[in-house]
Amino acid sequence: MPSKKAVRSAKKAKREGKAPTTQASEFVHEEMHKLKHGQGRAKNPKQAIAIGLSEARKEGVRLPPPPAKSAAGKRARKKAAKKSSARKS
Repeated sequence: MPSKKAVRSAKKAKREGKAPTTQASEFVHEEMHKLKHGQGRAKNPKQAIAIGLSEARKEGVRLPPPPAKSAAGKRARKKAAKKSSARKS
């Protein structure tokens, strides 16, 4: 679960009109900090980035879906497409 600080930072960045990747940066930063101190779920930096971006998406940051190279990416793309079509209607 993301910290309140990360959520506040993302909302502030959104109000300021910053890019979605900038909005998500605090979530990734938080996950990297957890990795560094051995508290997080990730085993390597790439996982920490993926988890941070995933948390950002769950909190409403409108990031593009992950690449479809992996099985997880394919599932996420389908889910993202379904959600975006639901938002439009």
